[in-house]
Amino acid sequence: MTRIVVLANSWKHHDWCIAGIELDTGRWIRPVTGLDDGRVPVNSMKLGGYFPQLLDVLEIPLDSTGPDFGFESENRTILPGRWYLCDRMTYEDIEKYAKRPYYVLHNRRKYVTPTELLQKSFEKRVTLQLIRVDNFEVCDARKEPTDKPKWNGKILSGGRKLEVKITDPVFVERLNGGYKPSPSCLLTMSLSMPHKPSGWDEDEEPACWKLIAGVIEPQK
Repeated sequence: MTRIVVLANSWKHHDWCIAGIELDTGRWIRPVTGLDDGRVPVNSMKLGGYFPQLLDVLEIPLDSTGPDFGFESENRTILPGRWYLCDRMTYEDIEKYAKRPYYVLHNRRKYVTPTELLQKSFEKRVTLQLIRVDNFEVCDARKEPTDKPKWNGKILSGGRKLEVKITDPVFVERLNGGYKPSPSCLLTMSLSMPHKPSGWDEDEEPACWKLIAGVIEPQK
């Protein structure tokens, strides 16, 4: 069994991407299934109907390795067996894992290419990162007022302000209800599977796009 504190449980193609830090080692882990992109259906979370929340401490049966999809270093395959909800941590408990990196996930752009990641050693192919920010902003990125709300977050990377998609479903629901977030918080940053946006040239490489997969605010 592997014990992690949950720092992301976000949307991934109608299922979920769950990730956290292993408490015994301080390393990031992304539990994955055998599906084509590793996404985790709800019925794979063997918690008796409970849905994991940020800061939950879980024990999950995991293999020692998992598919890296060519560029990810944190993946571990979910093994058969029950999951256990063991504890719950606080904002203060996980602050020690947060960084203030100059670059968020390798560079100042909104994306990283698989080629860039493959130029690094396996251990440095980081696709998950917990960052501390003091100037967090959100904006509604929908194109038409009648569209479903689409929330992006604004962060700094390499001195440049980036606007990236928020995939934390609990936080998005709060924003939909009019919530105003704290500018000081911890963000779990993640990279998507490679894809090309519309308008990219055919000969351009698909990119892994930066996402805000978890928003953790100080307790009030």
